[in-house]
Amino acid sequence: MGSREKILAAVKKNQPAMVEMPALNFAGSKAVDLKQQFIKTLTGIGGTVIEVNDWKEVSDHIKSTFPESGRIVNRVADLDFEISSLKSDPHDFSNVTVAIIQGEFGVAENGAIWLTDANMGDQALPYICEHLILIINKNSIVPTLHEAYDKIGSSTYSLGTFLAGPSKTADIEQSLVLGAHGSKSLIVFLMP
Repeated sequence: MGSREKILAAVKKNQPAMVEMPALNFAGSKAVDLKQQFIKTLTGIGGTVIEVNDWKEVSDHIKSTFPESGRIVNRVADLDFEISSLKSDPHDFSNVTVAIIQGEFGVAENGAIWLTDANMGDQALPYICEHLILIINKNSIVPTLHEAYDKIGSSTYSLGTFLAGPSKTADIEQSLVLGAHGSKSLIVFLMP
């Protein structure tokens, strides 16, 4: 038996006893006002939050903010933009100016929004667009990531991700660059 095998055998022999994971119950942890906490957190990391009353307000705001926008990829059926059919090649999104995606829910503590492949269409879309627009229901905001993971539970999806704020990176000299690894801007619409 070589030294490698001796070490691995000793490690295996001296494993601690298995114990059950503790039951963690974070239900009931509430921020004072989840919507306001979410808005404060997301705007603090560079995102924009807009409360709207209906889908028309969302469409009107997008049209006024991006009047000459180039290519818009819309993944939300309730908007009056054409639903984009997605190709299987992420390179097809190289010229997307605005991507519009429905989020599942938001997280107040970090301003993140849970997205799944069902809403994204293509997993590259939220990262390759120049400007990202996400839409969530304001009553779907949860206080913490603990509640978010509890809400996700054992739901079925091929890809899920939390996304918060526009893409940012900075070097040691503190030169901040937006959009280096994703969208330059993030607008979140809060629906009733």
